[in-house]
Amino acid sequence: MVACLAMLACSPGRETGNWNPEIKVQSSPAGSPSAEPHLFTDSSGIVFLSWVEKRGDSAWLKYSTVEGDRWSTPRVIAQGNTWFVNWADYPMVTSNGKGSLMAHVLGKSGKGTYAYDVKMYTSVDDGSNWSVPFILHDDGKQAEHGFVTMIPYGDQVFVTWLDGRNTAMEGMEGMDHDGHHGSMSLRAAVIGYDGVKTEEWELDDKTCDCCQTTAAITDSGPVVIYRDRTDEEIRDMSIVRLVDGSWTKPMPIHNDNWKIGGCPVNGPRVASAGNQLVVAWFSAANDTSQVLVAFSGDGGATFGKPIRVDEGNAIGRVDVVLLEKGEAVVSWMEGVMIKAARVYADGRESPSITIASSSESRSSGFPQMTRAGDTLIVAWTDDQAKQIKIARVSL
Repeated sequence: MVACLAMLACSPGRETGNWNPEIKVQSSPAGSPSAEPHLFTDSSGIVFLSWVEKRGDSAWLKYSTVEGDRWSTPRVIAQGNTWFVNWADYPMVTSNGKGSLMAHVLGKSGKGTYAYDVKMYTSVDDGSNWSVPFILHDDGKQAEHGFVTMIPYGDQVFVTWLDGRNTAMEGMEGMDHDGHHGSMSLRAAVIGYDGVKTEEWELDDKTCDCCQTTAAITDSGPVVIYRDRTDEEIRDMSIVRLVDGSWTKPMPIHNDNWKIGGCPVNGPRVASAGNQLVVAWFSAANDTSQVLVAFSGDGGATFGKPIRVDEGNAIGRVDVVLLEKGEAVVSWMEGVMIKAARVYADGRESPSITIASSSESRSSGFPQMTRAGDTLIVAWTDDQAKQIKIARVSL
């Protein structure tokens, strides 16, 4: 009986009817070369696409919004020649749906390869003007700070990130990953659009070094999901929740028991509505690459059995969008193909669809997905054209 239950837990979910959406490739507002896309839909339904354009030593963070079926003329948030531009640690823009915006980039803080800060920018006039940058963290260490998640939280913004202040050693700050003398930590803060930080916490004092974080606001409060790290090098997904003013201890989403001696650079993604959560993540425990999805109906206190959606050749790079109660769309990369499937909390799933062909190289980045009414908007970096591509997928 135990063996049969284990097989059921690890097998792909039961299939439901075919999902045969119309997929339309759109003209991209991003120039060439461009990379590091990020998509976000605010509370008023406006879709934001941000990206980085880089020429020589200079980089620009730009964004555009959807106007009907077209993208607006790109706007520049910031420009710099000392940025740390990374394929997996992309900048992003968030909005409260009322004209206030926040964005971030990574800026070098010293000569070390991994010495960089999180620089924040705010706008209170629909992006017409942006503040001078301010540093998210106040440790003053020349160390790694990044893999930021930003989401609206009331009249402010909830921010979480990986913080390397404990890894830096006097005189050796930011040199390389092998020079770590402490552990990467997970932190979070609440920041106003005026740049004032009202709260800050350390959520976990030992995490995986360079997997993206993800967060959501439930009816019970903020939750953060991330790749944790034990002393035995088990690197599975954990969740922490702010409940009645205090953060819970880290709890595993599921015990994959993936033991790996280095960071796989493959973070989770979460979507929420009320107290319903859906989390997607990548694991290669027991040398089996998998994309898994789990639902929670109680704000992340408990999760159902993971549903496997990949086809046996997954490399991860996941995203997820919650549709209706108990239904979501998950995207991932299956080799060079960008795939997506509808998945349900009861274990059902549709056969996967192929959105586009990409590349397994780092420069192809992490495909992004967001909902816009009755369509999904998907963005990815075309490694050959060196430009961000966009598609609309009907729901």
